[in-house]
Parts: sequence; C-alpha cells; structure tokens
Amino acid sequence: MDYLKTLYLFVGLMLVVFLVDYYLINKRKLKLINNKGKNKKGKNKKVKPIGELDYLIIKFKLKEKKLNKERVIFWIAIINSFIIAFVSSIIMLLDIPMVFQLLVAFVLLFSLIYSLYEIYGRYLRKLEEKK
Repeated sequence: MDYLKTLYLFVGLMLVVFLVDYYLINKRKLKLINNKGKNKKGKNKKVKPIGELDYLIIKFKLKEKKLNKERVIFWIAIINSFIIAFVSSIIMLLDIPMVFQLLVAFVLLFSLIYSLYEIYGRYLRKLEEKK
C-alpha cells in the first residue's frame, strides 16, 4: 500500500512540476527571448536565459538557429519534472535517518541531472548531424 501512495506522489509531483516549469517559467522566458526583451506593453525587460538550454548548446556545440527551442524546452521541462519526482519518491520510500536521506537525494539528484542531460544532448547532436 505504501508503494501505491509513492506512485501517486510520483505522478502527481511530476505533473505539477512539469506544468509549473514549462508554462510558468520556460515558456515565458522563451517568449521574452524571442521578443528581444519586450513585453506586451512594449517595455523592455531584462532577458534571463534558460540555463538548461544554454548548457546544452555550449556543452554539445549545437547550432542555436537549428534548434526547435519550443520542443527543446518541452523536453527540458519533462526531464526536470522526472528528476524531481523520482528523487522525491525514492526518498519517501527509504526508512533511514534524515541525514542519510539527504545524502542519497543529493547523489541521486546530481547523477540523474548529469546522465539525463548527457543523453538528451547527444540525441540533439545526432538530430543536428542528420539535418
């Protein structure tokens, strides 16, 4: 029964984090980047880059103009939501002291971030080479 609650937590948390990350954070930033910092009222705002997108472009030497940024930020939001939901669910299942839970979470978090972005970056590079 405990596993079922954890599965519900995983799915719910993944959905909530995806919606917040994609619609409230990355989509707004992408719109500002595409409009060169001008909002609806025509005022200039400081444009903050999307960190994950910049990381992928620099690390894998991708051509920014060839990227479908809308699709890339969609997958970035899925990756981020999966990482957060997975780590949270695994930590909830562990019946160990909180200090060790935090250590496990830290290791899991950074290993998932590195591995999933590495896989996605290589995939984007292969797509770019095919075009």
